[in-house]
Formats: sequence, structure tokens, C-alpha cells
Amino acid sequence: MTVKIILLIVFFAVMAGVGIYARKSTKSVDGFVLGGHAAGPWLTAFAYGTSYFSAVVFVGYAGQFGWKYGIASTWIGIGNAVIGSLLAWVVLGRRTRVMSHHLKSKTMPDFFGERFQSKSLKIVASIIVFVFLVPYTASVYNGLSRLFGMAFDIPYTYCVIAMAAFTGIYVILGGYMATAINDFIQGIIMLFGITAVIAAVLSGQGGFMEAVRKMAEIPSDVAVTQGQPGAFVSFFGPDPLNLLGVVILTSLGTWGLPQMVHKFYAIKDEKSINTGTVISTIFAVVISGGCYFLGGFGRLFDNPSIYNPDTGVPVFDSIVPYMLSTLPDILIGIVVVLVLSASMSTLSSLVLTSSSTLTLDCIKGNIVKKMSEKKQVFVMQLLIVFFIVVSVVLALNPPTFIAQLMGISWGALAGAFLAPFLYGLYWKGVTRAAVWASFAAGVGITLSNMYLKYIESPINAGAAAMIAGLLIVPVVSLITPKLEKEKVEDIFSCYEEKVTITVKRSLEA
Repeated sequence: MTVKIILLIVFFAVMAGVGIYARKSTKSVDGFVLGGHAAGPWLTAFAYGTSYFSAVVFVGYAGQFGWKYGIASTWIGIGNAVIGSLLAWVVLGRRTRVMSHHLKSKTMPDFFGERFQSKSLKIVASIIVFVFLVPYTASVYNGLSRLFGMAFDIPYTYCVIAMAAFTGIYVILGGYMATAINDFIQGIIMLFGITAVIAAVLSGQGGFMEAVRKMAEIPSDVAVTQGQPGAFVSFFGPDPLNLLGVVILTSLGTWGLPQMVHKFYAIKDEKSINTGTVISTIFAVVISGGCYFLGGFGRLFDNPSIYNPDTGVPVFDSIVPYMLSTLPDILIGIVVVLVLSASMSTLSSLVLTSSSTLTLDCIKGNIVKKMSEKKQVFVMQLLIVFFIVVSVVLALNPPTFIAQLMGISWGALAGAFLAPFLYGLYWKGVTRAAVWASFAAGVGITLSNMYLKYIESPINAGAAAMIAGLLIVPVVSLITPKLEKEKVEDIFSCYEEKVTITVKRSLEA
């Protein structure tokens, strides 16, 4: 216990120190929200990766999908690395930075407002962001607090409140730059931590090959595996179709999440894009691949304590904490700091995104006509407190388990935003009506499915919402009035600006 407490004290001290150090960058809106575009390739890449993976992945998703799909759940981690990181940087990174800079937009709703010449789009988008980031934040608190309860036997309520207070302090103090520097430190901890944990868990099962052998001998549950022998060690697992739905939501979904895309707005230069693409992809392979690979062995830790005593159904959020409870104290301390790191980085990104979006895109110019830079920063800091309080209230009485909370959030946000954002970067023909249709489809499918449950899994409902948006936007754009041609040409002119580069980058004369 002493070792675990010392590790936590050191961790919190470093995070607070970074917040104080980064205070000088919060004097302007650009500094508070984007760090003044001063974040280099390593900070940007780690900020992207650590915002991607949190306690939701490590505790909720790894436990649930590892139990359902066995070792095949590792495909989710591979999809996160290839689609959610590599392709996201290649397809969105440079274009997002160039066009957002040209439009002077600091948030995703601001991008929609400027790109499609509509203040209404900007306001509605900011409301969607604020509303649906709350359940995501609550799910992060939930996952982290379960792990704290296992390691320290601290009541869930105290964990949530302490976590929320600390996150608020360092984000309010240092803004984006504090989160970026802390993300880098937290990312290093995550890389070493997940490697140590996987090695320790497999070692406790007699090594990798012995663990696989034990998994293969687990009796087939006909309801889960359709009687397929060794289903939990098979290439695509017992349910490939639903596994694909999880891969789509957790990988492609990041393309439409404002807290992820926000990292591209803050890119410093060309080097940051090239280096960041490689670093964030490697980071995702290790962290996400490692989490799901570890979760894939969850059935080896089958124990009455992970089941709901009333229903007899496994409580998915308890699987990974129980797996880790068998580790030595020093490793449990490392795990707690690992998941704390992952969660702190995600939480700081979420609260900064929600507060800046609501301030810049909804309050400024609409509710309050004139706001100085200093006042905008102050309002954002107040909203950070408000957002944290609301999400804590939800986390203390969560309506469902972690993966469902996150599925609802990701489904609504990515379903509404992914298609118009992606098409808006590349295609001049996207219309306002198409963007409205995508907003309606993404939020509509997610909310209606919460009550009607016509798609059993919220994860698959989120994947369906994204695919629907990708189909709806081009179809509606072809049959609705186009935007003014001159304005669209001016917006896309940013891609045609000439720059001088070194021969190292291009052989063209």
C-alpha cells in the first residue's frame, strides 16, 4: 500500500507541476485552446494517442470484448492502430490543419459554421458536442474508479470526486499545453505499464503458449460460440460480424470525434504530421493492441466475484480489475498509475473540448455579443467546472455499464460529424442540407435505439449511424441547393497555396 500511495503522490505532483508551468500559455484563446500551435510532433502524437485510450478501453472494452471474442479481440486494437490512427493522420491530418487555419476555426463546430456558412450549424453542433461528451466522461470516471476500488479499497464515490477535482485543476491552470505535456508523460507511463502487465499476467498462467492452450480447452458455450470448439483462440473469434461492428465504431469513429480531430488543429508544422503519424500508430499498436490482447485471456480468470449475484451474468467492468488483483502489489501500483494516466489524458481532452466549443461556438456572439479574450478564457474555465460536475453526477449513478455509455457517446458524435467533416475537407459539393441530415441521422439513430433497441448493441448502433451518415451526405448533397460557388472556391483555395520546400521533401524542380 505504501508503494502504491507513493506512486500516486509522485504522479499527482508531476501533473500539477506541469499545469503551473503551462499557465503562461493560457493568456489568449488560441493559447488556451490550441497551445498557440506550439506543440511539436511528439507532443501532438502522444496527445492524440492518450486521448484515444482511457480506462474505458483498458477496463470496460478490454473486459467485455475479450470475454465475448477471446484472443480475436486483438483485431480491435489492430483496427484502432491502422484505421483510427494511421489512416486518420494520413486522410485528415494535413487537410484539417490547412483548412481550419485558413477558416480561423478553433473547434469542430466552428469548422462547420465557417465551411458551410451557417451560424445555426455551428450552434447545434456545439450543443451536440456538449451533451454527448458527458456520458463519455462519466464512463471514464466509472472505469477508473472500479480499478481504484480494487487496488485501494476506496469507495467509488470518493474516487470519482477526487479524480474530477484534480482533472479540473490542471486543465484550468494550463489549458491545451498542460494537457499536451501531461499526455506525453502519461503516454510514456502507459507504454511501459501495459508491457509489464501483459508479461506478468501471462507469466502467472504459465506463459503465452500455456495460456492459449488453457483458452482452447474452455468448454464451448453454444449460445456464444455456436458450438465451435476452441472458438476463443480462433482467428476471428466466435462472432466475426459483431466483432467487425466494434472495430468500425472504435476505429473509424475517431474521425468524427471533436476531441480527437482537435489535435490536428493544433499541429505545428509538416514535420509534426509526418512524425506524428508514425508515433501515434506505434503507440496505438502497443496500447490498444496490448489492452485487447490482455482482455482476450479474461475467461482464464472466471470467478464468482465477476458475476452479478442476482442475474448470474458477468459484470464486464469487473473482469480486468479481477485479473489484475492477482498481480503483486508493485505491479498493481504500476497498473493504477497506467490507467490513471490514460484516463487523465482523455478526461482533460474531453473537458477542454466541451468547454471551448460551448464558449466559442454558442455563447460568444450569440448569448454574449462582445467577449474579450480574457473573458472568453474565464468562461471556458467556468464551463470546465460545470462540465465536470455534470459528468460526476452521471458517473455516480450510471444508467448502464461502461461500454454502453461510451457507445452512446461515440455513436452520436461520430454518426453526426464524421461524414460532413470528411466530405467537407475533400468535396466542394457538400450542401448545408446534407450536414443537417447527417446531424439528424447520427443523433436520431443513437437516441431512438436507446429506447426502441432495434439494434441490440449500442456499439453496432453507433457503427450503423456512421455508415448512414457516409451514405446520406453525398445523396442529399446531389439533390439539394449548392453553396455559393465563389465562397466555396475561396475556402478550397487554401490547398492551392504555393510553398517552398527542400529537395529532401521533393525532387520536383
